[in-house]
Amino acid sequence: MNRQAIHREGAYTDAAIAGMVGAGRVHSRIYTDQAIFDLEIERIFSSAWIYVGHASEVPNPGDYQMRSIGRTPVLLVRGADGEVRVLVNRCRHRGAQVCETESGNTRYFQCWYHGWTYDSSGALASVTGEEAYGARLNKKEMGLSPVPRVGSHRGFIFGSLASEGESLDAFLGTAAPIIDLMIDASPVSEIRADGGTHKTEYLGNWKLVGMDGYHPHFVHASVMAAMRRNPDAGIGATHREDPFVDTARTRTRDFGHGHAMLDFREHRIHQYAMHCEFLKKIKGGADYIAAMQKAHGGDRAPLLIALGGDPHLGIFPNLQLINNQIRIITPLAPNLTQVTMTAVTLVGVSDEMNATRLRQHESFYGPAGAGSPDDAEIFERVQRGMAAEASYWPDSRASQTPFLIHFRDHHA
Repeated sequence: MNRQAIHREGAYTDAAIAGMVGAGRVHSRIYTDQAIFDLEIERIFSSAWIYVGHASEVPNPGDYQMRSIGRTPVLLVRGADGEVRVLVNRCRHRGAQVCETESGNTRYFQCWYHGWTYDSSGALASVTGEEAYGARLNKKEMGLSPVPRVGSHRGFIFGSLASEGESLDAFLGTAAPIIDLMIDASPVSEIRADGGTHKTEYLGNWKLVGMDGYHPHFVHASVMAAMRRNPDAGIGATHREDPFVDTARTRTRDFGHGHAMLDFREHRIHQYAMHCEFLKKIKGGADYIAAMQKAHGGDRAPLLIALGGDPHLGIFPNLQLINNQIRIITPLAPNLTQVTMTAVTLVGVSDEMNATRLRQHESFYGPAGAGSPDDAEIFERVQRGMAAEASYWPDSRASQTPFLIHFRDHHA
């Protein structure tokens, strides 16, 4: 692609974009250009299935969470009828947002502009000066707009702004059973996204957040050193063998549709016996092992216990299930991304086990954690490097170590 075509704002044809992606490399403008970013919002976030939230975040009638699908502000809300809906957070009168609080419980959403009021199911409940409208106003047709399509997989709720398209089941494909590895870490196969949420923003592109097992020894050098000193660092985190070296049992798997997994299953099951000894030191740990064996049995129970609810899975484009968290990636600009991290608790385990999981989450991913700030810093360094005019083609082909072999696995 010639330099003039690259710099022509908003002039990207499909062929031009295809020319910016090669074997093992992409043009740096994919990460920096506003026109490319706008196309991503239009063609990905405004048409694909986008993760919105977990049903456990709105357990009671009137509970809501304020989220977004691309540039569209939405509400994940449980109505008085008990149904969970995804509604556009916009008054049908003049377009103002009707909710400005990130989460809470309410019977009604009232627009601050002219006072139009909607109930928790999205129905228009009252209109200021309604008598002036006469027969022109049909309140039944003026409720909050529902997102055209909503689907769920075992409590994980997705929305799509496209009225037509493939089903959520088809979109998730063979990645769906990998989501289950987090849910089935509970002996009653139930999780709650109630362990606390925090947000962070970094000055970099949203696509920099990925399934990368190549960086920990460098970006997280101090954390890796601490793990070597204390291999029993937490649930699902026994590191008596380094999972991030060429000879490790870890693999990166491609499930299509952009979904990918940093697969620790073989690595963790190899350390199952040692991990059980660690769990037994926690109050309720032995009972948990017995309950998991009874609930899941066979080879699955040891796998689920060893993983500790960590599928390390990315569902394209905005969901990651990593360690003990549900992570939402929200693109704000070509060089600005918001990451929302919500810790997960397991239903059917002791308070002490959940507390251990939360402390582990905080130690790496919390606002004062030892690891997550490293990632934000390196993403910003990458973004600054992508602005370089001297060379447009960062090349990852040289980094295809045995650990990073990337392949499609439809039977994982």
